[in-house]
Amino acid sequence: MILQTETLKKLRELINEETQYRKGYEIVAFFNELGFNDTYGQGFPSRWVYTDEKLNLINGTPEIDKCIKKLFAPVNYIGRFKELDTFITDFNQYLAFDNWKVVRNGKEIKFTKSGEIDFQQTESASDLKEDDFLNREFKDVKLESLGLDGTIIDVLNLRIDEIKKCLSSDSPLSVIFLCGSTLEGILLGIALKQPKEFNIAKSAPKDQEGKVKKLHLWTLNNLINTSYEIGILKEDVKKFSHSLRDFRNYIHPFEQLSSGFNPDRHTAKISWQVLKAAIFQLGK
Repeated sequence: MILQTETLKKLRELINEETQYRKGYEIVAFFNELGFNDTYGQGFPSRWVYTDEKLNLINGTPEIDKCIKKLFAPVNYIGRFKELDTFITDFNQYLAFDNWKVVRNGKEIKFTKSGEIDFQQTESASDLKEDDFLNREFKDVKLESLGLDGTIIDVLNLRIDEIKKCLSSDSPLSVIFLCGSTLEGILLGIALKQPKEFNIAKSAPKDQEGKVKKLHLWTLNNLINTSYEIGILKEDVKKFSHSLRDFRNYIHPFEQLSSGFNPDRHTAKISWQVLKAAIFQLGK
């Protein structure tokens, strides 16, 4: 099948981070199983650039079908088939414009022709729209409600104050850095208070030996996914946290350049709203 640009972009996001956060060497291994023979090392481009390059090379070949089937292989989603079906439904909204549809039949992934697009159904498929999320009010969000140590709360409150200043001065990149690091600190603090719940979760990240990583080695993406799985964060935070989850990469100018990431005030507002929503939900 031949996929349009937007479908390829969505596929890249699913491979790189949405289904699981894959590091550079893991992405190389993913595509090597599709016939490539690459090595990961010095000079490796950004994850986004590499994935885009490989998808463009296999687009229109049988390997693009194999790629999608590999990505959605049910064996990789044992215990979280509902999440797999959500990924497939989301991807099908893009794939429909290529006249194809992914269908999961038990443990098999197949393709069928999509037929005519029902735009009304597509519009209502997502539970929450971006504008609706931004319009939600989170008044009097207090870090003290999280039950973290008082000293770290003082530091986090200073960051909250600085985020507000950066929003006022139209500094979107600074807002993303601060929101991302603040949310990471909050979730790590929560995880350290209840390590058992985090470590036994299906989405807990594992090392090459299959052991769950130490909590301080978890990425923000890991913390968000597991917090969602154990029920302390809701789907809206997970859904709209895309810019925050890779905030560490944007610290490096060349990574930002290669990824084509250019945050604006709108991106900053979403990041701030995600942080407020997370604090509100965790406090409850």
